[in-house]
Amino acid sequence: MVEDERLLAESMRRGLTNEGFIVDLAHDGVDGLWAATEAGYDVIVLDIMLPGLNGYKVLEQMRERKIWTPVLMLTAKDGEYDQTDAFDLGADDYLTKPFSFLVLVARLRALVRRGGPERPVTLTVGSLIMNPARRSVQRGDQQITLTAREFGLLQFFMRHPGDVLTKTQILENVWDPAYEGGDNVVEVYIGYLRKKIDVPFGLHTLTTMRGMGYRLSPDVLNATGPQ
Repeated sequence: MVEDERLLAESMRRGLTNEGFIVDLAHDGVDGLWAATEAGYDVIVLDIMLPGLNGYKVLEQMRERKIWTPVLMLTAKDGEYDQTDAFDLGADDYLTKPFSFLVLVARLRALVRRGGPERPVTLTVGSLIMNPARRSVQRGDQQITLTAREFGLLQFFMRHPGDVLTKTQILENVWDPAYEGGDNVVEVYIGYLRKKIDVPFGLHTLTTMRGMGYRLSPDVLNATGPQ
């Protein structure tokens, strides 16, 4: 989210975090463009009136660099000309301040569902299937209910199947940037996930790599069978 009104940005960040989103903040166009270029996001919320580079310039340079991340633009202006400019430069959606938070969430989820040109609608690792837009997870035909934090953690693993992910990587990508607690919380949530995605199915796909981190692999049956 690139928004120079810090109180508004923090308020939206808290609200979106409660809805299960992981939110990074930038407060000017230069930092926003750098973040959009260096990191892979599902969607970018971009204010138009920004210091450094305005939102139009940020969007224009993103598209010139072939960064196709969906962009929802925010502005205090409400003229048709501004909206046309945004769409002409490659914006995917547009909201005028003040706006309904529920509408913002709905628009963002629609953009996440649409994704960039290369992003699949669903994530699949073995028989585990996730639909990020619908916030749904299932193992085969059986639905699995997860909390927002569990969903974010599983989504991070499913975007990196087979990779060993360290506690530091997990904290940086799943927990709020302001989190100051210990890294043992990762172990706790790994345990929660195993009890939901593995144990009821007699599987052991979310494994601990001693001294390195954790890995999500395709289905592997437990020797003890279903539990």
